[in-house]
Amino acid sequence: MSNVKDAIRSGKTALGIEFGSTRIKAVLVDENHTPIAQGAHDWENRLENGYWTYSLEDVWGGLQHCYSELAKDVKAQYDEEQFKGNVRIEQMFVTDVEYTDNDTYNVVTLEDTTGNVWMYEGIDLY
Repeated sequence: MSNVKDAIRSGKTALGIEFGSTRIKAVLVDENHTPIAQGAHDWENRLENGYWTYSLEDVWGGLQHCYSELAKDVKAQYDEEQFKGNVRIEQMFVTDVEYTDNDTYNVVTLEDTTGNVWMYEGIDLY
């Protein structure tokens, strides 16, 4: 476990977040790609104006809850309250996404439902 704690403390982790059609999933992996913590949030799309969709409130609220569950898992397993590393966000549902001219970000901060703020560097959105 001390190797995992060292990876968490030194930023040798990566966070993957997937926006699936029925669940948002977050997995923290170590430098060997071994899952070390996870979180999830169940959600459901709805029909609005003839389109199946998710509201922005559902997206952000679901992401916060999912991330909060992951943070609780890290705390429970490794007694760590902060961590940093790389992040990759994927959407597994079909949608129209419009990005600004700058679609590469160096730093992303996420706030969980308890008010904790977490920072990730090296995010690349496609």
